[in-house]
Amino acid sequence: MSINLNGSQSAQPDLDWSQLKETVLMINLAVSQVEQSMHEGGQSVDTLASSFTYLAQVMCDMQDQLKHLPEGNEKSRLIETTQVASNNINSAIIAFQFYDKLSQRLGHVSSDLFALTKLISDPSRLYSPPEWKKLQDMIRSQYTMEEERNMFDKVIAGMSITLALEEYKAEMAEKSKNKSDEDEIELF
Repeated sequence: MSINLNGSQSAQPDLDWSQLKETVLMINLAVSQVEQSMHEGGQSVDTLASSFTYLAQVMCDMQDQLKHLPEGNEKSRLIETTQVASNNINSAIIAFQFYDKLSQRLGHVSSDLFALTKLISDPSRLYSPPEWKKLQDMIRSQYTMEEERNMFDKVIAGMSITLALEEYKAEMAEKSKNKSDEDEIELF
């Protein structure tokens, strides 16, 4: 048996009103907003990514053509200008990769919230600790980075979200610093 979701009745509650049903409706609303935002953002980012990929190819072609020009100040300035433009285009392409990671995370949040609504709208599962543990295990299994799993474990263990996020950010900053140090070492 599951909860009947015929829409919110909070403005005019009747005997069938339940805060659980209202919670499910509000989570479903949040899921739909996340999904629609990802869809709209994805279309824009796809267009931008295609444009920047094309511009990167144009810059490569221009740099190849510049090699055939006679040496001089004008050639040097053009080479420098196209290199700056190429670097900026490459930075934009990297930013699109981060957006892709963000979209994947939001997709996980959306599916996790949907799984949560299925659990809490089913009275036979709602009060079952093994069902809650199964949901938590499913959510944790989606994390690809150890730092994300650590944050999940801390929140599940009762740490405040604020403190867990602070520690996560510190771990990520340290990881980024170590990666930068490794990159610098590799360059030498």
